[in-house]
Amino acid sequence: MRIVVSEFISLDGVVQAPGGPEEDTDGGFAHGGWSHPYFDEEVLGPAFTEGMERAEALLYGRRTYLTMAGAWPERAGDPFADRLNSLKKYVVTDTLGDSELTWNNTERVPGSEAVARIRALREREGGDLAMMGSPTLVRTLISEGLVDELQLIVMPVLLGGGKSIFPEDGGKRPFELVSTVTGKTGVQVCVYRPATEG
Repeated sequence: MRIVVSEFISLDGVVQAPGGPEEDTDGGFAHGGWSHPYFDEEVLGPAFTEGMERAEALLYGRRTYLTMAGAWPERAGDPFADRLNSLKKYVVTDTLGDSELTWNNTERVPGSEAVARIRALREREGGDLAMMGSPTLVRTLISEGLVDELQLIVMPVLLGGGKSIFPEDGGKRPFELVSTVTGKTGVQVCVYRPATEG
């Protein structure tokens, strides 16, 4: 399975709390919901739909899982929600017990086993293992060279600080731009895949 990461991201590389004010206030982050003014349904709708059609399973960190599990099960009847709800879900967590994994078809992955388990999933045949949010987990997977595609939904806004998906270890990791689409709000959907230098 390919590991495909989709992120709402600001011009200065922030991915924290795009969906709402209380989504993630760590570090005093005060801009929750910042993506809303730039959401362009004509561009983002097809991108998300195509991503879900290619996905065989979903992978989350704890906080993103809890946010998604709190929002999507109640939207049953919408084709996108139904697809999301039916897919296999993996959540990397050391703090949630199995009884707290109430979203349909969820499996817990202990943090200490995460890289090895995700590497094994990636080696399986099949559709994509899709990720969104989960910046700490995404940063780890980029560091480990386990991300096969980055779909960055770039919003034309600077947020001045917040959580990022990019490692800060001094490593150089070339990517190639595969496609880009621009929406009327200035949002850009940019798809990148790892590239070999030279």
